[in-house]
Amino acid sequence: MGATAKAPKKRESFSSRKVFIFAAIGSAVGLGNIWRFPYVAYDHGGGAFMIPYLVALLTAGLPFLFFDYSIGHRGRASSPLAFRRLNRKTEFIGWWHMGINFIIAIYYAAILAWSLRYMLFSLNSSWGEDPASFFTGEFLHVGDPALSFDFVPGILIPLALIWAVLLMVMSLGVQKGVGAANVLFIPLLIIMFVVLVAYSLTLEGAFQGLNALFTPNWAALADPQVWVAAYGQIFFSLSVGFGIMITYSSYLKPKADLTGSGAVVGFSNSGFELLAGIGVFAALGFMANAAGTAVSEVATSGIGLAFIAFPTIISQAPGGTVIGLLFFGSLLFAGFTSMISIVEVIVAGVQDKFGMARRNATALVIVPLALISTVFMSTTSALYVLDILDNFVNTFGILAAGLVAIVTVAYFVRGLPTLRDHLNQHGSIKVGGLWMALLAVITPLVLGYTLITTVIKLINTPYEGYPDSLLIPFGWVMSILLVVVAVVISRLPWSNSSRAALQPPAQPVSGGAVMTEYVDPTRTNAQKEA
Repeated sequence: MGATAKAPKKRESFSSRKVFIFAAIGSAVGLGNIWRFPYVAYDHGGGAFMIPYLVALLTAGLPFLFFDYSIGHRGRASSPLAFRRLNRKTEFIGWWHMGINFIIAIYYAAILAWSLRYMLFSLNSSWGEDPASFFTGEFLHVGDPALSFDFVPGILIPLALIWAVLLMVMSLGVQKGVGAANVLFIPLLIIMFVVLVAYSLTLEGAFQGLNALFTPNWAALADPQVWVAAYGQIFFSLSVGFGIMITYSSYLKPKADLTGSGAVVGFSNSGFELLAGIGVFAALGFMANAAGTAVSEVATSGIGLAFIAFPTIISQAPGGTVIGLLFFGSLLFAGFTSMISIVEVIVAGVQDKFGMARRNATALVIVPLALISTVFMSTTSALYVLDILDNFVNTFGILAAGLVAIVTVAYFVRGLPTLRDHLNQHGSIKVGGLWMALLAVITPLVLGYTLITTVIKLINTPYEGYPDSLLIPFGWVMSILLVVVAVVISRLPWSNSSRAALQPPAQPVSGGAVMTEYVDPTRTNAQKEA
């Protein structure tokens, strides 16, 4: 008889459901909650936006979250291996997820480095009288929109520090590193942000900002783009569709409550977004009041909100240093817990594919990532590269991969009944035909419409007017390579040391029996006989 594959090592897991929930919330609650949701809500109907937002959460966000949980928990593996265990033909989706997270990690670390520096700048308002000029000039040294390798020392050091801390945390493993970090940072984040919101509400003009945010524009509900924006916000903020929740759910105990935990994570994420909206617009109301203008004149989102608008508020508000430390500290903690989840997807995939020890896989992933991130994100062209990567990887990565995953599993593999049964066996909230219909019909329609309209817009109008020398390599080529590389890697054989990992955990079958033996369909007849 031939040699048999070694039994796979016992998979790491979170010590409890509480730790998993903290980790999942840590991934979901990120920069987008703080600097994206408030403006999206304001710009799409104000208080009326909460209706499509809630509908999107219930009809797409939670169903997709349950979808990810079921794949990860059933497969008990990284995204590529979990999809492979569902069906060999779906493995490429998992590698696509890893590529998406690789790209996101490159630029996400830079935003954390900026937040760290700005938290220190808050102590003495280092940005001076003109935060906008300081950010693009003295801080980032932004040049013309062209690729440059002129390094900015002020970014290089904090960027290296972020990667070093991340390496230390993730080398400790799933429970002692990933889980423990989230258990520490998420409560701190919530405390800091609640204090920030309470402080912002005391500022003169705060309720002017809240009125601008929550005054409903009911006519907006007739605009399809408002509904598209609501669904888009839910997908981006819940961390669904690109492997994170698949990976995290694979670390849950076998008897975990998947749907109950998913509901807690989903509503906690939305609750934090609402809290962020209150805090941000209370501060913007103060800014508008101080400038003698309408809130619409100062309302913004993303990088402009964080590194230009808020420094202006900090300089003008009484006790502005406190606001600065709380705001940029919140960005740093929220971003770091999300960064952990992003890199964990890649580390888990490398461990499964090559049968590597945790520390070796972590080093193999983070060291090259840190070098690439440093090369592109600590230069004078970093802002342009970051903006392009973020836009294209969200559109042709997260949206496209989510759409392909749903369509493939629902229609080509017909795996939704299997996932439904798994959720019902491991969940306090039961799902059935409605859940499958929402995933197979509503979600593809929304994602497909959003993807098509975005592609048409990008083809007709170059993104932000950037030159092709930036858009082609960092936008279009990057997006295509994510898919091509994913397909190529999925066709490569698994290493001998990891072949045992292809054996899935025991799964229940009809009649109450348990399937404990599995034959990998990719093995040869000789291997099967051995």
